[in-house]
Amino acid sequence: MSLDVEMLTVGAIAENCFLFRREGSDRVLVVDPGEEAERILSAAAELGTVEAILLTHCHFDHIGAVAPVAAATGAPVYCPKIETPLLADIMAFVPWEGFGPYESYDADETVEGGEALELAGLELDVIFTPGHSPGHVTYSIRGEEAIFSGDVLFQGSVGRVDLPGGDGPTLMQSISTLLDSHADETVVYPGHMGVTTLGGERATNPFLASLAR
Repeated sequence: MSLDVEMLTVGAIAENCFLFRREGSDRVLVVDPGEEAERILSAAAELGTVEAILLTHCHFDHIGAVAPVAAATGAPVYCPKIETPLLADIMAFVPWEGFGPYESYDADETVEGGEALELAGLELDVIFTPGHSPGHVTYSIRGEEAIFSGDVLFQGSVGRVDLPGGDGPTLMQSISTLLDSHADETVVYPGHMGVTTLGGERATNPFLASLAR
């Protein structure tokens, strides 16, 4: 089995929304639809039927298109449990002027970490990875050496911790958890910037020097 992954970089903050499926399948999962709902829906329609929408966290740049994508597809939205109030009242939590307006949404399902989801013919492990935000989760695709890491780990960088609920030591512990539980070959599909691997970041990311083997 292998994954078919499409990355769409959307919105003014250049957030990565991912569409993925088992190779050859027409059942699609969407991760963090941040903006540009019509573009996301058009890309998804070429791949198949959206079975679920997965949120790593609820900063506005990752959830701005949730409501229209969910309405158009009928797919349930999986949201970190303690961050559901942000999804339910998006504009109240946008920290800067000039963004939105975004339509709020009441989560259909909640995750906290530790869950094993079976969606679109795939098995996904939900890993609690706070630090960038209080309820942040990472989705690991079982048997695929692939993770959707949201804003925990980037190519050459890590998630910012200066937004409400951010915490540097907690973020580093979350990254350490991912490094310890996954092979270096694991592909990292991040919320911003380019696709990378855990091993590549372990070896070259200056923010991970303290975690190096």
